[in-house]
Amino acid sequence: MHQHNLTSRNRIAALAASALLFAACSNAGTGATATPATAATQPPASTAATTPPSAAASQGAEAYEVELGDSSALGKFLTGEDGKTLYLFTPDTTSASNCNGDCAATWPPFTLDEGETVKGGAGVTGTFGTITRQDGTKQVTYAGHPLYYYGPDTAAGDTNGQGKFDKWYVVGADGNAIMAKAQASGGKYGY
Repeated sequence: MHQHNLTSRNRIAALAASALLFAACSNAGTGATATPATAATQPPASTAATTPPSAAASQGAEAYEVELGDSSALGKFLTGEDGKTLYLFTPDTTSASNCNGDCAATWPPFTLDEGETVKGGAGVTGTFGTITRQDGTKQVTYAGHPLYYYGPDTAAGDTNGQGKFDKWYVVGADGNAIMAKAQASGGKYGY
């Protein structure tokens, strides 16, 4: 009799599990259709407002925040993604970059993909904009200056590009080039 009770209980449990599985599968079909349609109709602004930055980035709507780095040699200067230093190139104009091809391989432009935005952090109160580069990408500008990273800067706050060729300078919070030379390791500053 004890064995029969376990078998009956097992059968009842199996039937209950089957019923639950059937109900879940039936609801999953209708729920899966309704959920993406609802998500697709949500406006991007409300999604960005309620989604944490890391999740927003995975959805392609990233907002970059430009902040200020600081060094004893240069003072406060703009930094972009991962705290990397941002530079300006003096031959640029407010509407065009003059650093393309091999130049852009060494001095990657700070660009935005479709739907991405940029804003200033604490102390960064200048005006951001964009220009269209020769390759069609949108490059971020600050106070009218197209912004770049320097490839050999490997850590946040590195300023290895400062003063290169007397044309590349870190950018101050006011949008102007900081013309001071950075101290280089090994006592030699140059190319």
